[in-house]
Amino acid sequence: MLKSWKDDPRAATNPLFGDNKLKLGLFGLNGIGISMTNVPEAPNARWSESVAVSKLADAAGFEANVPYARWRGYHPEDPTHRSGLAMDPYTWAAATSQATERGGVFATSHVPTIHPIAAAKQCATIDQISGGRFGLNVVAGWNKPELDMFGAAMREHDDRYDQAAEWIEIVRRLWSEDDEFDYEGRYYQINKAVSFPKPLQRPFPPIMNAGGSDRGRLFAAKYADMAFVIVKSEEPEAIRAEVDLYRTTAREEFGRDIQVWTYAYVVQRDTEAEARDYLKHYAVDHGDDRALDGWMELQGMHTKLMPKDVMEQLRFRFKAGNGGFELVGTPDRITARLEMLSSAGIDGVLLGWVGFEDGMRRWIDGVSPLLVQAGLRG
Repeated sequence: MLKSWKDDPRAATNPLFGDNKLKLGLFGLNGIGISMTNVPEAPNARWSESVAVSKLADAAGFEANVPYARWRGYHPEDPTHRSGLAMDPYTWAAATSQATERGGVFATSHVPTIHPIAAAKQCATIDQISGGRFGLNVVAGWNKPELDMFGAAMREHDDRYDQAAEWIEIVRRLWSEDDEFDYEGRYYQINKAVSFPKPLQRPFPPIMNAGGSDRGRLFAAKYADMAFVIVKSEEPEAIRAEVDLYRTTAREEFGRDIQVWTYAYVVQRDTEAEARDYLKHYAVDHGDDRALDGWMELQGMHTKLMPKDVMEQLRFRFKAGNGGFELVGTPDRITARLEMLSSAGIDGVLLGWVGFEDGMRRWIDGVSPLLVQAGLRG
């Protein structure tokens, strides 16, 4: 039987399952955010900033607060580069849940870096601490230098998802079963596994996953409550086609209904010109090219083979907001672009700013009222 997330019992404690047509969240507040820039106002993994911004988002009704997991900088010759600066997502989530009252709080977990028994216990603990507001962002693992730190194998693409499937199955059984169990898989062999206390959310806390490949989409459709996609087009029809592909896969292959989320970088000013000027200031004049070069090398992007204009456009987009959707301009323009995403089927957007606190205050004053007027949020 198809189960709709709109009727999910977890809505009693977790706003991720609430009624807002377009849900909102923060992304990357535990580290340096989603932009590659060297401007002094950029996030810097400061706990005081995490508290201040999380409280603003909580008061504004944001449904999610998603950190990322990172263990070293992107630049291979400078492992202490600021691109590796990030607070641990599990402990950050537990602490953030105590600085907030309503919003959902996530941890991000790279499968090869933590055993599923440890992950299950930590997640259940945070769910108890937060009063049932926890969610888990599961990443199959892609950063070889980080995996090398853990002595973990960098597996072939499909094998990573096979391992992640075993990992989630074990975690969910530990969350939901009282009796001990054995598990004999390709990647995990477990004897008499058991874990208490259980999470408050039943049957278990929600899972987010960003699977962009065909195999990744199949994985997200089977296991995730929130599929996380990168919007690559400006055309509503193309965006809807991608969103519908996730939903159709979930419904037809697994009899499930899922939310589809994306992320965006925000530059909000009183005029379009002011917003564009600041975007150029942080992404071009003070863009972190060393971090971007290291990231592109890790991704296997052979920029010498790309046309120069394509390469420059790609570099700009990732310095601006790690390839996220652009929300740049006045409150009216930002609202219009969010209306377009919603009309194309996007259920939620994670947001990032170069200056989180200033950006949140501008958002609350300028964009929030317009989203209510547009019927996207209550």
